[in-house]
Amino acid sequence: MNDFQAIADRVEIEALRGEFSDAAMVGDYDRFVSLFTDDAVYRIPEAHIVQTGREEIRAGTERLADEWEYFVQTTHPGAIEIDGDSATGRAYVSELGRLRNGTSIVNYALFNDRYRRTPAGWKFSERVFEVRYFDTTPLPGSPIVAWESSTSSSQFADPASAERLESAAAALAANGFTVEILDDAAAARSRIKDLIPAGASVLTGASETLRLSGIEEDINTSGRYEALKPRLLAMDRATEADEIRRLLASPDVMVGSVSAVTETGSLVLPSASGSQLPANAGGAGRAIWVVGAQKLVPDLSTALRRVEDYALPLETVRAEKIYGQPSAVNRLLVLNAELQPGRGTVLLLREAIGF
Repeated sequence: MNDFQAIADRVEIEALRGEFSDAAMVGDYDRFVSLFTDDAVYRIPEAHIVQTGREEIRAGTERLADEWEYFVQTTHPGAIEIDGDSATGRAYVSELGRLRNGTSIVNYALFNDRYRRTPAGWKFSERVFEVRYFDTTPLPGSPIVAWESSTSSSQFADPASAERLESAAAALAANGFTVEILDDAAAARSRIKDLIPAGASVLTGASETLRLSGIEEDINTSGRYEALKPRLLAMDRATEADEIRRLLASPDVMVGSVSAVTETGSLVLPSASGSQLPANAGGAGRAIWVVGAQKLVPDLSTALRRVEDYALPLETVRAEKIYGQPSAVNRLLVLNAELQPGRGTVLLLREAIGF
């Protein structure tokens, strides 16, 4: 039994050291400081750094992180000696990065550690960073991860220019869609009331754009329309599955959004369940899509990258809060053209809304 406990302790301590590098690399400072005991000490003697307690360690780590343009740390296994509820160990570290002042740094170092068993598992009680090799030869590389993040947050989140919106509107119109460029979500909210006749059966798709604009509430609670979503939510999934499927597939009007619209005139709609795709694809008598200006992308390949890299992570956060599980792109609908005149209307906004 003691042998099994010793093995388990070593595995947990090794995982602790891996968590240290991972939390530092991704900037998860809550997790980073949770790896230390309340009275832990973190030292970097060559830099004259001594931090005592979780608060100091967090503040110091965030301050150091702000100085880096990019930073990579890899921890390699080392010695571990366990003595009851205490332990000592060494981990071997390689680091490279570039400071925001332009200085490149390559380190090979040791972490000399003390660990303590706590009710929450093994934690660092002391961690000392001992530099063995230090090099400031300029690094020619670039921070690829930071570039990708910037692409997602800037290219995919910022509203497109007026010229690009006009160009996309022309391409959509050439592909058979009816297109209107509106100033903002408030204008779209007002326009929706003109486009949908009173008494029509209307299905609203799961959409942050509709929720944030108030369009979802207008349709589903005003009493002006035969709102299908409240009716569907009240139906029994086991005994009324066929009726639910039919209602989802063929409303008079489908109102939703898309995750991307291309400058070549295509709409891209991802879905986890696929339930709203039949109505969008052609089952609904009419479809209206309200689209924020940040969703405009050059082409289909960029649209798919926007879906996977930008929209899906945000939708997963929403889905986990509401449904308790992450989202996924299990179905993907690409509308390249609308053959029936007047069926598909795109309300293209000049502002960003939704994701």
